[in-house]
Amino acid sequence: MGLNIVEKILKNHIVVGEMKKGTEVGIRIDQTLTQDSTGTMAYLQFEAIGVDRVKTKKSVAYIDHNLLQTGPENADDHLYIQTVTKKHGVYYSKPGNGICHQVHLERFGVPGYTLVGSDSHTPTAGGIGMIGIGAGGLDVAVAMGGGEYYIKYPEVVKVNLTGNLKQWVTAKDVILEVLKRVTVKGGVDKIFEYGGEGIKGLSVPDRATITNMGAELGATTSIFPSDEATLEFLKAQGRETDYIELKADEEASYDAIVDINLSELEPLVAAPHSPDNVVKVSELTNIKVDQVTIGSCTNSSYVDMMKVADILNGKTVNENVSLVIGPGSKQVLNMLAENGALAKMIAAGARIIESGCGPCIGMGQSPSNNAVSLRTINRNFKGRCGTTSAGVYLVSPEVAAVAAIEGYITDPRKYGEAPKVEMPKNFLINDNLVIPPAENSNEVDVVRGPNIKAFPLGKDLQDKVEGKVLIKVEDNITTDHIMPSDAKLLPYRSNIPHLSDYCLTPCNPEFPKRAKEYGGGFIVTGDNYGQGSSREHAALVPLYLGIKAVFAKSFARIHKANLLNNGIIPLVFDNAKDYEDINEFDELVINNALSSVETGTFIIENLSKGTNYKMTLNASDRQKRMILSGGLINTLK
Repeated sequence: MGLNIVEKILKNHIVVGEMKKGTEVGIRIDQTLTQDSTGTMAYLQFEAIGVDRVKTKKSVAYIDHNLLQTGPENADDHLYIQTVTKKHGVYYSKPGNGICHQVHLERFGVPGYTLVGSDSHTPTAGGIGMIGIGAGGLDVAVAMGGGEYYIKYPEVVKVNLTGNLKQWVTAKDVILEVLKRVTVKGGVDKIFEYGGEGIKGLSVPDRATITNMGAELGATTSIFPSDEATLEFLKAQGRETDYIELKADEEASYDAIVDINLSELEPLVAAPHSPDNVVKVSELTNIKVDQVTIGSCTNSSYVDMMKVADILNGKTVNENVSLVIGPGSKQVLNMLAENGALAKMIAAGARIIESGCGPCIGMGQSPSNNAVSLRTINRNFKGRCGTTSAGVYLVSPEVAAVAAIEGYITDPRKYGEAPKVEMPKNFLINDNLVIPPAENSNEVDVVRGPNIKAFPLGKDLQDKVEGKVLIKVEDNITTDHIMPSDAKLLPYRSNIPHLSDYCLTPCNPEFPKRAKEYGGGFIVTGDNYGQGSSREHAALVPLYLGIKAVFAKSFARIHKANLLNNGIIPLVFDNAKDYEDINEFDELVINNALSSVETGTFIIENLSKGTNYKMTLNASDRQKRMILSGGLINTLK
């Protein structure tokens, strides 16, 4: 039987386990990436592991999140990352060089390689034919040290694309259509492999937009073949020697198939407050727009920006709209400046911000109260933009640019011919903001600012675990809920004690106080707990606050792994109705916890109600050992 693309890459990288669906496998990692929001913690953990130098083919540290320097905290963390990476063999992408996923696609991604990154949108690399997986910082630290990265061997879903995109319909609309059909929790433990005749009309940046937002499906990753379009892109980047052809065998099999006729799509939008709340742009009328932001790791490529410049050329941004544009990399920004496109944007009234994540993570450019903000980003969770009352709509750059001019959400097809931009034959190549590591590690002193605090470590599991239910929350709680990420808190990513005062406060402002008052306890939640970012802080901060276990209907993949890595027990209700029976402040106890970990079956006693609940620990033997010893670092030691 033939192999699909996913099977071909995994077959060459599995070092622990076998190609059997649902079982845990350990894969060899070729490359890693970190960004500064999660990177400080990842390198602290790498140091704790005790490996002198990274073992990967290439590891890169990017500075792209915490770019506002309203105090010394961000700059101090950047200096720590710059020195610790130089000492241990990691390349360092300076502030201003661009967003990690955009730059990695341009300069470092290699078809057929595996990549693990401490950012949930690492699957962007699938646009170039890589297995790119988002993970917690500790998993990335282990991979940098030469250790395996573990996943549940995935189901592979083929997304079969036929037809061709019509004018004004884009790659963003393709992934929005997939989200509409599959939902934000429909991709857990699955990899989405794109194929069919329709892919021939999609460039690498188009494909990267689709694989980037595959993260919103909850998927392990997404991937496209490496073909003529890939070769064209790599040649333009001066990296044609990195090219290999990578395609599925004709007789390859899949666990499911999603058929999408590109010719039938029209411009789409994800309405507040979820990426799968997808409707047609034509169905939204009389919605006044207050802000438009164009950029992020999803839609900030050269081609995206050139189309925006074409739409804005000779026009003026509506007087009631604030338009912000952030090119994805120094390469893109430099090319726009040289060919005059940047001048067109500025002349129209756009505000140009540096190449970074910015508005997407609430690091600046928060809209006004009750505003409507159209963004080309990947997530529109409530409050993520920095303004809780705002409504964020996810759209293509073309829809965003037209709305900036019109002042309303507008079907762009009324503008006639869509802009046409060809992929450049040669990109401007200047890697002078990428700093190579030192050849002699002993020559480098690591600089640690006062904001860098020690991270918490779990303790050996006791046979009796008890405590109060400190909070009960609903379905689809995101890591933005668990550990908010905004301009006020991002500078404290290396300071767990400070962050602890904000844990789960979007759900209940009293949670940190309760956790400290009662000496920790339990969290009860609904489906898809921990969706969104890979930020490990959403597990580290609850660990610091004494959270012993989380009882959920289901978990998002990365967050569940982060809980296990830090020794917090993620348990799933056998009977979802038991969720309804538990109230905040109920006193719960787990007896025989040690043997329960071994069997995977837990009986939770509710002392307040006089009832019991059966729950399951879905974990591998390796993960069970981590729970018993209080986390991955303790297990490694």
